Amino acid sequence: MKNEKSSRREFLKLSAAGIAALGLVKKATAGENVFAETTLELNETTAFELQAGMKSGKYSSRMLVESYLRKIKEIDPKINSVVEINPDALAIADRMDKERKRGKMRSMLHGIPILIKDNIDTRDRMKTTAGSLALVDAPLPERDAFIVSRLRKAGAVIIGKTNLSEWANFRSTKSISGWSGRGGQTNNPYILDKNPCGSSAGTGAAISANLAAIGVGTETNGSIICPATRNGLVGIKPTLGLISRSGIIPIAHTQDTAGPMARTVSDAAMLLGVLIGRDRRDATTADSAKGEKDYTKFLNADGLRGMRIGIAQQFVGTNAKQKELFELNLETLKSGGATLIDVNFTEDYGKMSDDRLLVLLYEFKTDLNKYLAARGGAYQTLADLIKYNAENKARELPLFGQELFEQSQSKGDLTDKIYTDALNRIKQAAREKGIDAVIAKDNLDAVAAPAGGATWSIAAVAGYPYITVPAGFIDALPAGIGFFGRAFTEPQLIKIAYAFEQKTKARRAPQFLAQSPT
Repeated sequence: MKNEKSSRREFLKLSAAGIAALGLVKKATAGENVFAETTLELNETTAFELQAGMKSGKYSSRMLVESYLRKIKEIDPKINSVVEINPDALAIADRMDKERKRGKMRSMLHGIPILIKDNIDTRDRMKTTAGSLALVDAPLPERDAFIVSRLRKAGAVIIGKTNLSEWANFRSTKSISGWSGRGGQTNNPYILDKNPCGSSAGTGAAISANLAAIGVGTETNGSIICPATRNGLVGIKPTLGLISRSGIIPIAHTQDTAGPMARTVSDAAMLLGVLIGRDRRDATTADSAKGEKDYTKFLNADGLRGMRIGIAQQFVGTNAKQKELFELNLETLKSGGATLIDVNFTEDYGKMSDDRLLVLLYEFKTDLNKYLAARGGAYQTLADLIKYNAENKARELPLFGQELFEQSQSKGDLTDKIYTDALNRIKQAAREKGIDAVIAKDNLDAVAAPAGGATWSIAAVAGYPYITVPAGFIDALPAGIGFFGRAFTEPQLIKIAYAFEQKTKARRAPQFLAQSPT
């Protein structure tokens, strides 16, 4: 479409300008490589391996950043996942290298290149827009999001921001995953004309395509789990309250969270520990003390042994290929020493879709207005954004509308009984009558199912943890297995997920280089 092509051209300008600002691009003569001399393939290289390479002197942080930026320049025009390059990336890398030479290593993330989603505030020269053109010219955030401050403290090098489904997929019931007015359409790196899924589509596609070591996504209902699954990644949606949401453009405070997206369970577990911390600007993080400082200690290849795992067959679906793959996954779990127990979610959660949407509509208006007012700029309320979109239809509404915006605007405040009753109903269904009841009945460590909408939605509404792990392929696209459980059971889930991963090694890197852009 004309508008999509225009958005792609703007994206390429942004990326090229950002990389040029870093001094990596010079005027080329015939046949000359326009990048610096550093050439590292870094295909499927883990953050742990990169850290070991820097420790041994094989790599420097600057070498890693240069190499990933080169990959973005050369590869990302096919998948359109990175919306902006951090012009300070090389300076940060140099600083981390100098610290290392002085004997200082901040954490396992020291000097590691990372990409974050474009709804996470950074106090630097990058924009934070949620994919909307309305925020492109807004004042830059006055402070880092709490999780960004955690990343910087750990020594990570944020090399750029990733595209997302505009407003995290909460503008229209007909929105297209991975499309934003600012960034255009992100493509799935496995099959370029397939959906990358979820609002964290850019992070999912970029990390799968090896454009950074690890990434950060955000989720309200499946927006980490779905793109991680569809792009062949490990995604962790943590317990609500483990990770601060301050400085992240919101949808709904009773479900929103950030989380790791990585190619391995070990990298995801390491990143999770860095992101956790108590933040006075987010009251839910009072419970963050229930988390762990180091989740990598639960990376046990024999972690399935003795585990009691509920199998939610009711969520397998009717697809014969999915059924066959899931049966193979169950054999893996059993062969690893897990006890499998069939479980049934008796609460008719599917009939509560109206309540679930109602809660999001109420909270979105309240939470977004608060964020926009603090951010400043021309558009400080949801009503302002609705008006902006209507006045800029050609750029913002070429493919779908903004009916969720309009429905949210019509709602009252969070004291409305309609809202509080709906919230109580869905929380009870997802928690006491849902995950808590199922796990307590058979004394389970976790529940497993094909990573899919019904299960990630139950966990999202409950505010409980969920991990997806690559489990194989269906029709050339990655498929995942999901493990979820009660609040603050990330250690058990990581142990199970890692052991499953080590037995299957199901992830395969996308072969998108041989394909042409659609």
